[in-house]
Amino acid sequence: MKYFSLPRPGAGLVPGERDVPEPGPGQVLVRMRGWALNARDIMILKGFYPKPVKPDVIPLSDGAGEVVAVGEGVRDWSAGDRVAATYFPDWQSGPGTPEKTADDLGGTLDGVLAEYAVFPEHALVAVPSHLDYAEAATLPSAGVTAWRAVVEEGGLVPGQRVLTLGSGGLSTFALQFAALGGAHVVATSSSDEKLERLRALGAAETLNHETIPEWGVAVAERTGGGVDHVVDVGGGGTIGQSMLAVRYGGHISVAGVLTHEGAADPILVLVKQLTLRGLTNASRETFQAMNRAIERTGLKPVIDRRFAFDEVSEALKHLESGTHVGKVVLEGA
Repeated sequence: MKYFSLPRPGAGLVPGERDVPEPGPGQVLVRMRGWALNARDIMILKGFYPKPVKPDVIPLSDGAGEVVAVGEGVRDWSAGDRVAATYFPDWQSGPGTPEKTADDLGGTLDGVLAEYAVFPEHALVAVPSHLDYAEAATLPSAGVTAWRAVVEEGGLVPGQRVLTLGSGGLSTFALQFAALGGAHVVATSSSDEKLERLRALGAAETLNHETIPEWGVAVAERTGGGVDHVVDVGGGGTIGQSMLAVRYGGHISVAGVLTHEGAADPILVLVKQLTLRGLTNASRETFQAMNRAIERTGLKPVIDRRFAFDEVSEALKHLESGTHVGKVVLEGA
């Protein structure tokens, strides 16, 4: 089988070949058929990731495929099942804890950038039947985190005002989930062309943050005092504006840190009585709940561009360019 590994941060991906692994007791062998890229993958490749990464790691956390064999004692899966791997294999349900989130795919554990991979039985979920493998591969990180932000933590209700930032995979998922639930979604981008695509996905209002740098105040004015909930993926560069955009007593989900520059005065948290909640993925139970909703509604993830498995380096460059709307994915044969 073919695979890619990272000898050390900054060294670049190295292709390799080895025998297809055999599943042991309680394990499942999956032929990987689709993969999705995340900003985290670029951070790991370049050595900027703040958490531990095992030497010679097989990168990528997000993939989907077909079960080809199961080990002794496996009851939940059989050959032919369509599955995706969970980002945190040991986070089954409930709140996250250091123990549940100690190991993550593509970090402390080998990831999915291989033609075959072995997973514990409990670290897989069934994927919605209407999605192809590349679409299903977008769910483990961007999909699950957006669902947790909008539905679980954000308490989505019809009529709620939700602000999403940018056009990446997590933000487009958040937009889709919020619009599907009857929210009034405001979306930002630095590109008018991207804003047009975001409106087609369900955004009720859009705003170009390049031409309106004080977009937080503008959003608050347009929404009569601020949105109920912001899904912030920018981190230091956006959190100050997000606090201006949200209403008194509102909620901000900090679901990504794409920028580190900038600073925010915490006095706004006090004065406006805001709730800031950091999100890093979610449990297998949450993943399954999201998949049930996607199955019922027929929601389709937004795919910007598809690359072949061997074109992973080109795909990563495309993701890093920031020209995408939605997810950048790889497809196998």
